[in-house]
Amino acid sequence: MAISDWPAAERPREKLLERGAQALSDAELLAIFLRVGIVGLSAVDLARLLLTEFGSLNGVFSAPRAAFGKIAGMGDAKYAQLQAVLEMARRALREDMAQTDVLTSPQAVRDYLGLLLRNRQVECFIALMLDAGHQVTSVVELSQGSVNQAHVYPQELARHALHHHASAVIVAHNHPSGRATPSAADVSLTGRLHQGLALLDIRLLDHFLVAGNQVYSFAEHGHL
Repeated sequence: MAISDWPAAERPREKLLERGAQALSDAELLAIFLRVGIVGLSAVDLARLLLTEFGSLNGVFSAPRAAFGKIAGMGDAKYAQLQAVLEMARRALREDMAQTDVLTSPQAVRDYLGLLLRNRQVECFIALMLDAGHQVTSVVELSQGSVNQAHVYPQELARHALHHHASAVIVAHNHPSGRATPSAADVSLTGRLHQGLALLDIRLLDHFLVAGNQVYSFAEHGHL
């Protein structure tokens, strides 16, 4: 049965307008993005197929272009639209951070870092440069590495911090493996980055580790 033949209260678009986006399932939200299905499958059915194939919404967003294109009805146009939606979400969260003190809105930082890093296939290390009001002025990608390592040097972070006139810095990296436990090397690096910035009177506010849906704070666990 086509979605247009469903009771109005059960159609994803009408349900969203009536009850809000939070009332929809992952498949229903994805169906609104897809707009139409294919022969034999409604948009909701196709959305469920995508979620089954890639495991979750995060899996759909992070699916390689080639794998995404193998699903019936999916192609470069839909892949481009999906990536555009994800990038808009990242930019909206970054705008939120740029307009508020990150110390009073820690969840905005976590949400942004999660969107930025959780779908990367290799380890990446980034830094958020903050002004004296703890507002984010720029985001710098310091390195990309392998599936389990990214090299970052304190002097490189210090150089970028000085270039951006940062008063404070937040750093973050991801674990593509999904393991949310920092390694001994991660903890050691955090200490060296903290000490290096302190020599320049720049605070390292936190180091976040993004692993799947988890965001681990080094500061909250006593590593800063």
